[in-house]
Amino acid sequence: MATNKSNNTAGNTFFKYIKMFWTIFIVGFLSVILFFLLASWGALGHMPTFDQLENPDSNVATEIISSDGVTIGKFYLENRTPVKYADLPQHLVQALVATEDERFYDHSGIDARGTLRAVFTLGGSGGASTITQQLAKNLFHGEGSRNILERVIQKGKEWVIAVRLERQYTKQEIIAMYLNTVDFVHSAVGIRSAAKTYFGKEPKDLSVEESAVIVGMLKNPSQLNPQSHEQASFARRNVVLGQMVKNGFLKPEIKNKLVTESIKLDFNPENHNEGIATYFREYLRDFMKKWVKEHPKEDGSEYDIYRDGLKIYVTLDSRMQKYAEEAVQDHLANLQEEFFIGQKKNENAPFVRISEDETKRILDRAMKNSERWRIMSEAGKSEDEIRASFNKKTEMRVFSWKGERDTIMTPLDSIRYYKHFLQAGLMSMDPETGQVKAWVGGIDHKHFKYDHVEQGARQVGSTFKPFVYATAIEQLHYTPCDTIIDSPFSMPKGKYGIDADWHPQNSNGKFEGPVTLKYALAHSINTVSAKLIDQVGPKAVVDLTKKLGITSNIPEQPAIALGAAEITVREMVAAYSTFANKGMYIKPMVITRIEDKNGVELFRNAPVTREVMSKDVAYAVIKLLEGVTETGSGGRLRWGGAGGTGYHRMTGYPYALTNPIAGKTGTTQNQSDGWFMGMVPNLATGVWVGNEDRSAHFKSLTYGQGATMALPIWGIFMKKCYADDNLNVSQKPFERPDNLSIKVDCWKPAVKDTTDVELEIDEFNF
Repeated sequence: MATNKSNNTAGNTFFKYIKMFWTIFIVGFLSVILFFLLASWGALGHMPTFDQLENPDSNVATEIISSDGVTIGKFYLENRTPVKYADLPQHLVQALVATEDERFYDHSGIDARGTLRAVFTLGGSGGASTITQQLAKNLFHGEGSRNILERVIQKGKEWVIAVRLERQYTKQEIIAMYLNTVDFVHSAVGIRSAAKTYFGKEPKDLSVEESAVIVGMLKNPSQLNPQSHEQASFARRNVVLGQMVKNGFLKPEIKNKLVTESIKLDFNPENHNEGIATYFREYLRDFMKKWVKEHPKEDGSEYDIYRDGLKIYVTLDSRMQKYAEEAVQDHLANLQEEFFIGQKKNENAPFVRISEDETKRILDRAMKNSERWRIMSEAGKSEDEIRASFNKKTEMRVFSWKGERDTIMTPLDSIRYYKHFLQAGLMSMDPETGQVKAWVGGIDHKHFKYDHVEQGARQVGSTFKPFVYATAIEQLHYTPCDTIIDSPFSMPKGKYGIDADWHPQNSNGKFEGPVTLKYALAHSINTVSAKLIDQVGPKAVVDLTKKLGITSNIPEQPAIALGAAEITVREMVAAYSTFANKGMYIKPMVITRIEDKNGVELFRNAPVTREVMSKDVAYAVIKLLEGVTETGSGGRLRWGGAGGTGYHRMTGYPYALTNPIAGKTGTTQNQSDGWFMGMVPNLATGVWVGNEDRSAHFKSLTYGQGATMALPIWGIFMKKCYADDNLNVSQKPFERPDNLSIKVDCWKPAVKDTTDVELEIDEFNF
């Protein structure tokens, strides 16, 4: 009996444990099911809807695409530009699967084996998150919580979302979506930004080892990116290559070769201050802010240029833009050295021949316009406190032509330092289409925000004279061959409203007697320009400039004949282009079309044109301007090497351009502004060089004239363009109109000293 009782007791105990096991199992199983059901129903927190899964919000960057198909910039909160699976190299996909999710093609969002392994090894080798789960986290949750309960709930939601994603998308689409959502640091979100930032390539052009570097970053981008942590990135890359061999995606002998090679970066961070066409991109940003208000979506809301993934197709050519920026840098880096040398000899540097009070006024104005002043003022600081802060030394990084430099100086000293630097503005456009091909607004957008193409109207000097000549040809039927006397000239007080007698002088103080108009413009003879404007009247010249698209205020005064007018580079290029375009003005165009992220066209630009003058008059002006580069102040474009005197001897300037070039140099009073406007049949380019403040300038014409300050940039730019056969920049003559009614073939220039300069006398203050 005792034995039976013992057996019954043991059996009851065993049955109790079995019952307990199944109760725990069933309750646990049902709890897990309930957990996922609650997560799926949204009871544990927000879950994405079907529409959100279909169209996940990924803050897509707006792309700026050049005429030759290159992305030259972006507007973004997250630098993300999605690519399709078809644009991914196969070895990148293989590296991803081999390293992050070996059974990716076998599961439906959740890898059971990986999950069990992670459970039994307490999250050890291999982890449990599939690519699909990582995508779910990137799209809808972001970084995990440190709270264990919240993390468990979040993990459950990721599982549910992962399963839904697998039902909604193909494996290929999931891979593409995942790679498009990863933050690779250094403002690179998504595979396309990463490829461009770290290797300067499109994803499809990545090599096997470059793909391995990028995939290696996925484990911890901040600690494994090759720019900041080269050795860690190198080691992780080799792990990825090893995984590719393990999974049969890479031959061992190839891997053995690749693991010994160093990482070759081409680091190009994509931010608003770096890359090409920075000034143009900032101009475009302002344009788009207005455009979105005038072109709302169908529901009435505005497009967001930082999130909606617009594609802005612009007229700039990335190659020409690059050549233009290089030309500015090549020349100004050298010219700046000469400017510094001159300033060291001047006790009032960088301001030449001005009073101490004027220097203080300039620096005071710069302080009040600074970001430091604005921030401290908004913070409620008094003016005394703000001014005191400008005299406290602090660590800062400053611009130099040899790269940024870390230094210690006061903010006021930094303002004085930056006032030394010569600035430049360059714009190049096709005269026949109006399409702007290059736009350089300054020397460095990070440190100098002012755009000298669009914002900065400066005195134009002798580059204004062709407008006077064009008016005389059109109204008085002059020809380039007509003779005019270069002799002393005076205009009495009261004529055309002037308040004092005007006695314009030539730069060399001499008079040459009878000269042709072509010779007079080539050598920028001031008295001839003054006589011509006296004959046609200032109003007629101003009226012509308005027809040529110049909106800057130009006074109806005789002194404008010598350049006493302030005009932007953009306006000058458009005006000159009218001569090359056979008398037809065409408004500069920078955008061809705008599309949404799905490729639907939202806007298409159309040229704005108007006839300003006859083909014959326009061609006559072109022939006048050709004289400038044949023997006038632009003649050094014909030189093939070093020689002569002045700045050109330092650099050689081997332009040796032999094709017809219509151009004009310009130099303003005190050498504050140097200009060169140059044209060939399908490209018109204007260049301005000077200091931000007119008070800072070269002391002499040796370096301060337009032929030395601005013309070399044009020459370097054109040489680079001509060296690129794909650009098809014309070297042919300008097209001669049929039955030309104006005599233009009148002057065969003899060889003459081409160091002639022009200086405009600004007798009036407007």
